[in-house]
This record gives sequence, structure tokens and C-alpha cells, in this order.
Amino acid sequence: MHYIQQPQAIEAKSFDIIGDIIAETRPDYRFASPLHEAIIKRVIHTTADFDWLDILWFSPDALERLSAALSQPGILYTDTTMALSGINKTLLAKFGGECRCYISDPRVVAEAKAQGMTRSMAAVDIAVAEEGEKVFVFGNAPTALFRLLEHDVAVNGVIGVPVGFVGAAESKDAMTHSGLPGIAALGRKGGSNVAAAIVNAILYHLQGAR
Repeated sequence: MHYIQQPQAIEAKSFDIIGDIIAETRPDYRFASPLHEAIIKRVIHTTADFDWLDILWFSPDALERLSAALSQPGILYTDTTMALSGINKTLLAKFGGECRCYISDPRVVAEAKAQGMTRSMAAVDIAVAEEGEKVFVFGNAPTALFRLLEHDVAVNGVIGVPVGFVGAAESKDAMTHSGLPGIAALGRKGGSNVAAAIVNAILYHLQGAR
């Protein structure tokens, strides 16, 4: 049985197929920029879902702000260890960045119990109090995104793509009206894999531009 075995060849073939399907089914679709294209195609590659052509929302300054944030030293805060695991931390470190997830931090566990709130909310509270340049990456917890919006703090960027049926669509809709720079998934779809894919697409684009 013959099949492609090399990871790089599999990925390259996948992106060729994605491009062909878009050209065939959405001939009038136009990407705003090479980075916009890279992000959407990587999310489609991750999910095999072409709805992302229409449901991934970008603030006017999202690509510029997130590119600048990821190209210099700073901290990415994720809401799940799954998002943390999916991000290319080796490449992120080459730009001086690091990634943190506080969901299992003892301080978070204690605070969430004491305050009667989710650990994701408590993790945001700790993150916003820390020094340094920040990007928040949410793929699973709408309460984390809601909590960040409640803090009304300046951040370098937000990737808000929590998935689900309770608060997910509402939290992302609130983000689109918040004025924060970032990318959101409209509606119920999203996920930690999508969040990581967006970060990685930006990192790969920055690497290629060097």
C-alpha cells in the first residue's frame, strides 16, 4: 500500500488540497493578506472545516498587533494545557517569548474554591497582575475570556476562540465589541487546537519573514 509517510510532505499536500478546495468552492473569496491566509488555512488544516473562511473575526489591528507581540519578548497565557502543548514553544522562545498556563497552579485552585468561580477565571486574575507584555490565548473557557474583559486592562493581543454551548458565542461576541486587538471565532466553534494553530501560523509567518 502506497501512502505519503513524511510529515512535511503530508502537510504540504494538505495545504495544496485546502487551496484547491477554496479555489473550486469559493472562487470569489479573497484573503486580506498573506498572514490572514496563513492563519485561516492553518485552522482549516487543523479542523478540516471550511466554515473558518467565514467565522474567524479579526480586529482591524489584530495581525499587526499580534505579529509585533509574538516577535518580541513577552508571555502567552493559555486557558488550557492542551493549548499550551499545541503551541510551538521552541519557535516562540527564538523570539524571546514564553508560554504559561496557570489552570493547575495551587494559587488558582485555592482562589477558585474560595471565590466560587472557575479556575480559568482565577488564572486570568493572576495573569493580569503579573508584569510584562501579555497575549492571552483562550480555546476552551468562555469564563476566562469574560473575566479578561471585566478587568478592562491593556494587552498586546487576545486569541479568543473558546468552544462550547454555554457562554462561548456570547464571550466571543463581547470580545468583538471590546476594542481589544485580537482574533475571535464567531459562534460556538473553536477549541484549544484552533487557538494553538493561530499562534503557530503567526510564528511560522514571522520565521519566514526573517
